[in-house]
Amino acid sequence: MIIFILRWVIVLILAYGAGRLITKIRMPSILGWMIVGMLLGPHAMKIMPQSVLDAGWYQTILMWMQCSFGMMLGSELIWSKLKHSGKALVITTLAQSLGTFAVVSLAFGIIFSFTKTPVYLGFVFGGIALATAPAPALSIVNEFHAKGAVTDTLLPMTILDDIVGIVVFFSVNSLVAREISGGSVPLSMILVMIFLPVLTGAAVGFPAGQLLKKSGGRTWNLTILLCGITVTTIIGWFFNTYLFPGITLNYMLMGVSFSAVFSNMVTAEQLNAVNRYFAPILAVALLIAIVDLGAPLDYHLILGSGIYTFVYIAARAFGKYFGARSGAKLTHMPDTVQKYLGLTLLPHSGVSLVFTGIICSTLAPMPELVQIVQGTIAAAAIINEFIAVIAAKKGFELAGELTE
Repeated sequence: MIIFILRWVIVLILAYGAGRLITKIRMPSILGWMIVGMLLGPHAMKIMPQSVLDAGWYQTILMWMQCSFGMMLGSELIWSKLKHSGKALVITTLAQSLGTFAVVSLAFGIIFSFTKTPVYLGFVFGGIALATAPAPALSIVNEFHAKGAVTDTLLPMTILDDIVGIVVFFSVNSLVAREISGGSVPLSMILVMIFLPVLTGAAVGFPAGQLLKKSGGRTWNLTILLCGITVTTIIGWFFNTYLFPGITLNYMLMGVSFSAVFSNMVTAEQLNAVNRYFAPILAVALLIAIVDLGAPLDYHLILGSGIYTFVYIAARAFGKYFGARSGAKLTHMPDTVQKYLGLTLLPHSGVSLVFTGIICSTLAPMPELVQIVQGTIAAAAIINEFIAVIAAKKGFELAGELTE
């Protein structure tokens, strides 16, 4: 175990160095992090083999880190800010999420109707496609200190998008399971997957907020934050392990809820100080999350990618961009949000791989369908992620929100 931990730490150090190098050509650090994760992961040099990715200690660290970078999102959920743009935010989120689901489902539904493949598989691709992976965009915001209308819209939208993604995907998963008479997560469990992480984070966030309101310096604030994140993660792990072992709880959503509660209890000055103290830990959490995003990607699949992969990437990009644009225009959001928000929503692979694993378990009685889904999404995850990171950075740049 110690050897594997040392290997993992070496991978993180190399990823950090690669990130610094890639910034020399004005690209975001996360491209370097992702490339190192993929090259040193189980499908290439195997310095970080599959046994590390599956290890209990590694999964526990990931849970804690996911909860940690949820802090960045939760601190943006200030009620005084959201009440002015909440309606526009919800409408735009639904437009881009459900728009993506509709476009991808329709595209594959048409293709499958001609290839004698069950048409319901089109809805599977639509359900996988609508979710957005928050870590890449958050990393760009954090690295370049992005500020502006697009950034302010994207951060809370990431949370809402995550919730819509859970509801739609697991609804599709349940319906497909009934169609092929396989196992599935019951529809009632969707509510558990959404509300249990929120309630868990809030239950810890309230006492943390009470403590943070008391005057204290860096050590006091960091101690409260680290203890709060750790307690939240432990409670989530207990629920996931003993009460609801058949589902996967969202630890990022727990961190969002934890942070959102105490962020609305302290003053703006206190919140700025807390975020400033936590910034180095957040940077490490994002590094670990992106390396983990790259590690499972098998670059060999790029060579075998077919028409399904390119249809998936193109249809998803179309749905995200024009869905976000139409929703923002309908709600009279700023011009930069209408034009460039969709570009920042393209990162996807971490969520897509998780959803793919779940749906393939549901489709297990039909291995030919499993092969179609696995091959398409795995190849798309690699190709899309590199395009998406560059597009997301360009979106912030065109909106004039990046700080050199």
